[in-house]
Amino acid sequence: MNLPKLIENIHYYIDKETGLLTFTELYLTERNYCCKNGCRHCPYGYKKTSSGKINDNKNKSKETENEPTN
Repeated sequence: MNLPKLIENIHYYIDKETGLLTFTELYLTERNYCCKNGCRHCPYGYKKTSSGKINDNKNKSKETENEPTN
């Protein structure tokens, strides 16, 4: 998998309130799969609930067909 070199304010930014590195929708789209971590800018529609259960993705087929295998 060839990902672009990460460029601050293009592929990610540091959240001023939490200090956490936050990926942009552009980066997550270029990565081409959903990591199922509930990313703030997830282009796949994945949302974590407070109970830890998973909400359905908008685009399940795209998410699963491109997910890397170990």
